[in-house]
Amino acid sequence: MNASDLMTAPARSCRTTDTLERAAQVMWDADCGVVPVVDGDGRVVGMVTDRDICMAAYMQGRALWLIPVSNVMAKHVYGVRETDPIEEVEATMRHARVHRVPVLDAEGRLKGVLSMNDLARNAHRSVGHKADGLRYDSVVETLAAIGMSHATRARDAKDGAAARVSG
Repeated sequence: MNASDLMTAPARSCRTTDTLERAAQVMWDADCGVVPVVDGDGRVVGMVTDRDICMAAYMQGRALWLIPVSNVMAKHVYGVRETDPIEEVEATMRHARVHRVPVLDAEGRLKGVLSMNDLARNAHRSVGHKADGLRYDSVVETLAAIGMSHATRARDAKDGAAARVSG
């Protein structure tokens, strides 16, 4: 099973010059919590989440139509290819600690979006059957890794380093 088998397509997107009001409208219309940001050729240059929008409005104290997407979007994007095996997609999401990744074609153009919800639904369908792709427990481990706070992650890393030194 590959990324293209589970992704939501077509994915809605916005541009760097759009406002957060536009991004929020796309999220509302598509019932999603993330919008890929694309350039004129449809290549992904960023991602903006519902949390990014809320925090920007709160921190800047300005209306959404006054804040460009480019001011708040994540510029480092962890994308996957349409042909990537679903296990590699999950590993990317776990490592990057992201709930959603854009699915890209060979030229880096947006084809869809794959979320942890997509992975969980797929894993749930395979419970009690021969696994097709991801193990149920693997999805749970990835959700736990994504949801771990920065403080907990730092503490666990410190505890692990101390255990290696004393052990």
